[in-house]
Amino acid sequence: MRNNILKVSFIFAAITSQCVNAQGCSDAGFCTIDGLKPEYSDSVFGSYTEGETHMFIPKNQIKIGVSTGKADHSILVFGNYIEYSRQFSEKFGMNAKISSLSQQGNEISTFSLSDIFLSGHYQIASKTKATLGVKFPLTDGNQKENNLSLPMDYQASLGTTDLILGLGYQLENWQLTMAMQQPISQNKNQFISEKEPDNSRLKEFQSTNQFKRSGDVLLRVSYPIKMGEKFQITPSILPIYHLANDRYTNISGKEVEIKGSQGLTLNANAYFDYNINAENALQFSLGLPLVVRESRPDGLTRSFVANLEYKFRF
Repeated sequence: MRNNILKVSFIFAAITSQCVNAQGCSDAGFCTIDGLKPEYSDSVFGSYTEGETHMFIPKNQIKIGVSTGKADHSILVFGNYIEYSRQFSEKFGMNAKISSLSQQGNEISTFSLSDIFLSGHYQIASKTKATLGVKFPLTDGNQKENNLSLPMDYQASLGTTDLILGLGYQLENWQLTMAMQQPISQNKNQFISEKEPDNSRLKEFQSTNQFKRSGDVLLRVSYPIKMGEKFQITPSILPIYHLANDRYTNISGKEVEIKGSQGLTLNANAYFDYNINAENALQFSLGLPLVVRESRPDGLTRSFVANLEYKFRF
């Protein structure tokens, strides 16, 4: 126990020292879906059983979560979601998640439903799990105020339909995840900063008229540390690489690249799991950026993200 506490203390001291002045934690949603986020150590690949054998993963789970974060331009972000998971067999399970988002800052306040995530995961080997999913937007990414489109920083969704592919591997105590999220349709945002009044803070935002967002790939490395029978801490490093510069159409009608929007965002995450009993559990998680992209026009910038989740298993 003492060694575990020392490990955790060292990890968080290192994370905090590098993140104090950083900004840019960016995720289009795929790193938090079931099958791609770190798993409780009693729920890793191959632990599901049927019949009279004890089941670490019941067939059904409902999760309810709330989150908060600080974005660019002094914007506060509040989110929530509800999620349902069903394990159909020892190898195959499916998940559905619906989310909403509220943004407040610069005398602007918005709220809307965000996205629906549908995904399935299949255990293709004893320590390897594959995930396939789709994200459907519940808004077109073009909320307006005073008949003018708002920048992506105030949109509840990217407004894109995305394909999600992932692969997870268990290497002793390490959990490794690789994933890709690729837009297959774009949003309808029409924000052009030059159209804003001279006294508007929105003139400082990146224009995203006819925004075309590129895809992302990630590699997550996690290491669960048991702290007794009911409590677990999971430090995690999460690099996300944006595959190409995003594009938009400027006020002259010309499509241009947003320079610096391609590149790496490196995040540090930590998950704190507490099993209340066999049916109920809580999880608190925190994400902070270590390395950021030069430009993040999609509005996903976070200097920190904190999330609290309640899980009911039946």
